[in-house]
Amino acid sequence: MSKSSQWIVGLNAVAAALEHDAEHVREVLLDVAAKNPRILDIEQQAQRKDIPVRRVTAQALDGVAGGLRHQGVAARYAAAKTLDEHALEGLVAAAAGQALLLVLDGVQDPHNLGACLRSAAAAGATAVIIPKDKAVQVNATVRKTSAGAADTVPVVSVTNLARALRELQSLGVWIYGLAGEADASLYALDLRGNVALVLGSEGEGLRRLTREQCDQLVQIPMPGGFESLNVSVAAGIALFEAVRQRLA
Repeated sequence: MSKSSQWIVGLNAVAAALEHDAEHVREVLLDVAAKNPRILDIEQQAQRKDIPVRRVTAQALDGVAGGLRHQGVAARYAAAKTLDEHALEGLVAAAAGQALLLVLDGVQDPHNLGACLRSAAAAGATAVIIPKDKAVQVNATVRKTSAGAADTVPVVSVTNLARALRELQSLGVWIYGLAGEADASLYALDLRGNVALVLGSEGEGLRRLTREQCDQLVQIPMPGGFESLNVSVAAGIALFEAVRQRLA
């Protein structure tokens, strides 16, 4: 298969791709023995959009799924859509003073990125920003884990994360980094207006250059005594604190 395409698998991932980004779906494979009504719906949706559909064996689906649970459906998908740093100005401007950006500094686990994208989409985030190097990109596992969110929230992949944060600051965005050792609490911040929430990688946390670019470092208070949270859990907490304040 060409490097410009990939297989996405699972009912939610394929249905979301057909609904939100059908122009990049090249073909759909369905289990020849499938009776699930949702699979029939996917078949009809693909046919309405003139996307080739093939009925294949479960073994053939196993082969393209790469170990993921395919639920009887897979789709060959053009390379994942991501934006670059040139998109930041337009995204912030379109948010009209209410930009909410999630910045992930080197997340390695595709399941964590998928979960972060799902939280970002649910929170109505303006975009998710990730570095191009030393971080997982949007792949088939990310798409499946995100349950369709990878097709609804813009993902911006940047060459230099510190430089991208400086650009955001020049556009009037406040940059808040989450760090367990910080003194200030997330809940003491005013998260209305243009805000970027920056979280580090699973093991390393925020890199030095990223920390230095933040306007402030804050922590999520944890009375239970744990030192840190999974990055996707922390992202959800931070995003929905911003949502709570904006809806108050």
